[in-house]
Amino acid sequence: MLVDDLGEPLPQRMPTDRPPRVVSLVPSLTEAIAVTLPEVLVGVTDYCTHPPDLGLPRVGGSKYPSVDEVLALRPDLVVANSEENRAEDVDRLRANGVAVWVTAAPASVPAALGSVHRLLTAALDAPAPHWLVQAQQVWQHVRPVRARAVVPVWRRPWVVLGRDTFAGDVLRRLGVANAYADHPERYPRPPLAELVAKLDSGAADLVVLPDEPYAFSAEDGPEAFPHARHVLLSGRHLTWYGPSLVAARDELASALDRVLA
Repeated sequence: MLVDDLGEPLPQRMPTDRPPRVVSLVPSLTEAIAVTLPEVLVGVTDYCTHPPDLGLPRVGGSKYPSVDEVLALRPDLVVANSEENRAEDVDRLRANGVAVWVTAAPASVPAALGSVHRLLTAALDAPAPHWLVQAQQVWQHVRPVRARAVVPVWRRPWVVLGRDTFAGDVLRRLGVANAYADHPERYPRPPLAELVAKLDSGAADLVVLPDEPYAFSAEDGPEAFPHARHVLLSGRHLTWYGPSLVAARDELASALDRVLA
């Protein structure tokens, strides 16, 4: 019997006489499925923005989807994530007889790609797509550390990357260490004064500001760290683990190189 990343069994195989009906509640996995098996998706969240031409029914947000709307789509499988989706929604779907495949919150690029590989090849019975093989090759190399960064992902309150995060591993492979990598929490909430003090003391020498989940921009974020170097990065390239990873390394490295050169 197949089990998902959390060890929960998939109660039945996907249908063989037709494409399975799949609802994805995870934007990066929506893109991975849409590019690999475009015929299977029947519903996605409001935040599933890629591929750009994704014309499918929307079932609400990732954190607060409409379970009734998901059920109305009669899915054979719902794809969720342990960090992005609520356990109570997963439980309700399963209680209504819907198979749910839950992926774990990955701590590294290899873990993320391995999880996607299992979803596509084991749960959905597809061959490993070319983009996945490319992404594995592109992200093998780890550059020497050339900066130590504070990486906010939210403000009001400030939330930063902590230990064992996919985005933290992406940055480390590009030569940027996370100043909060040893924090006991994955997403600590230090006060702004602590972040500024870490930069002023030299414990960190860079602020990385992605445009999602919080939409940091040139006008919203850098002003909080007026004496520190900062770089604005694509949140999708930094945090999504799907086909975007093929181009993400060059895109992120170019942005970092302009600041760290």
